[in-house]
Amino acid sequence: MGSSVELNNGQKMPLLGLGCWQAPGDEVAAAVEAALLAGYRHIDTAYNYLNEDGVGRGIKAAVATGKVKRSDIFVVTKLPMIGMQAGKVEKYLRKSIKALGLDYVDLYLVHAPLGFAERSESDPFPMDNGKVVLDCSTDLISVWKDMEKMVSLGLAKSIGVSNFTDKQVLKIVSNAKIPPAVHQVECHVYFQQLKMREVCKKYNIAITAYAPLASPGRKVLYEKRGVKIELPDLLNNPVVRLVAEKHKRTAAQVLLRFLVQQDIIVIPKSTNAGRIKQNGDIFSFKLDELDMEALRFLNQGEAGRSFTMLSFPGVERHPECPF
Repeated sequence: MGSSVELNNGQKMPLLGLGCWQAPGDEVAAAVEAALLAGYRHIDTAYNYLNEDGVGRGIKAAVATGKVKRSDIFVVTKLPMIGMQAGKVEKYLRKSIKALGLDYVDLYLVHAPLGFAERSESDPFPMDNGKVVLDCSTDLISVWKDMEKMVSLGLAKSIGVSNFTDKQVLKIVSNAKIPPAVHQVECHVYFQQLKMREVCKKYNIAITAYAPLASPGRKVLYEKRGVKIELPDLLNNPVVRLVAEKHKRTAAQVLLRFLVQQDIIVIPKSTNAGRIKQNGDIFSFKLDELDMEALRFLNQGEAGRSFTMLSFPGVERHPECPF
């Protein structure tokens, strides 16, 4: 595969990665190993996912085959909301690195611009009476200064943010010694993030698209939390299907190709080895301008957003809540 973007610090980041949200330990270990052996060189996880140990086992198993080296793999993890205080960043990054069985990560992201109360290191989403327990003292600048230290300590090669608003990105950029290299946000054909992409382009910040296929598997998770949600069905959109038929590709391949063709990094999640391999085959064809224009036309702007963190009732009370 090998297709990558150059970050603002000169580091190269593969355009295709495996997303690991909602995948438990043994399942994610097998998925990570399958992805790396299928040619993926970018793995995206997070402290909040509670599966970094499984991700680490998958990386170790793939490296043990001799077909891939650690230095070839771009590993991303994220600072949890319970670690959003000055002085806590190093603790949580070291915990992540230990769980992953690594010496460093290639990219460390602030998972979201808001803080949750740190009741226990093993409870990233503390709840009281059905509402998330917030820490409203979040100071994004002091957290970012701690993030910068992770680079000087050699624990992270690059640092970035996730789920920030354009104003929050500008706040970080204006006060940073090391600017964010990457901003990870929801991005797909229905929610193309045009304004955010413009801001990030101005400051040479790469965009990673999470939920590039709209993350259809999360409906069950939301319902377990008592939240009913209608998710966009991108895979059955008539325009997407027509473009897929034209190129003799799957709808998922077209949705992913649409983004990577614009230098947007994608991290589709799957634990099915066949699907992982299929999703990875996006560099052997190209969409023409007519295809691209038809897919651009599907953009719904803000109405296309489907991730709002509303599965954590009360989060909207946080002064830095981005949604």
